[in-house]
Amino acid sequence: MSDCCLRGFQWDAQPAGHDMKVAGRDCYVTGSNPDIAIIILHDLFGWTFKNTRILADQYAEEVGATVYIPDLFGGEVIPAHVVLDQSLWASINLPSFLRRNSKAVRGPEIVECATLLRARHSRIGVIGFCYGGWGAFRLGSRENALAACIVAAHPTQLEKAEIENVGVPVQVLAPQRDPMFTEELKAFSNQVIPTLGVAYDYQYFPGVEHGFAVRGSPEIEGERRAMERAKNAAVLWFRQWLK
Repeated sequence: MSDCCLRGFQWDAQPAGHDMKVAGRDCYVTGSNPDIAIIILHDLFGWTFKNTRILADQYAEEVGATVYIPDLFGGEVIPAHVVLDQSLWASINLPSFLRRNSKAVRGPEIVECATLLRARHSRIGVIGFCYGGWGAFRLGSRENALAACIVAAHPTQLEKAEIENVGVPVQVLAPQRDPMFTEELKAFSNQVIPTLGVAYDYQYFPGVEHGFAVRGSPEIEGERRAMERAKNAAVLWFRQWLK
């Protein structure tokens, strides 16, 4: 991961949901559908980041789902104001943070949380942003089969083996400039996923960079339009596969 995972803007709206415990961990919850749920696997700014909660509210309203943002970092939160101040990025020891929150550490917890929510709801969709992208593929793998469909927006730490192992309908939201979801991984996804027998929707976003779907600026027309298109694409994907 690189500094692109810290870059972005905070949005002005106020979240409408509430905090609760799910599988023993903190979780933001919005919406009230007992049958359909969406799990958001957050980026480096964690489960409290306002932008992610605002998106959760939008998914809950437009899909008609209960939406959960579980804490994937064991209570540790990168301060949201860092996103606005590039001079503070050096204060974050990103390699140490990622070691504490590695796939080996958080992967089993993500599966545990999804298993509990799958027992509560008939169908579950998953969307992962940045750090959470690999987790979406984990929950949509042929072995786990916990999600009815998944979305990955500018995923990081995603490996070719995880792409090859996806077993549910998958949508990818891919910006033009992304040092994490590289051109090689984009090409690999587009070559391999269509051979796996699952529905596949690859959405390409020219002119924007890693993090745009959850940290783009509404003041920049190109970023605002890309964010809107990404939100709408995910909503339509969830409506198609969860209803």
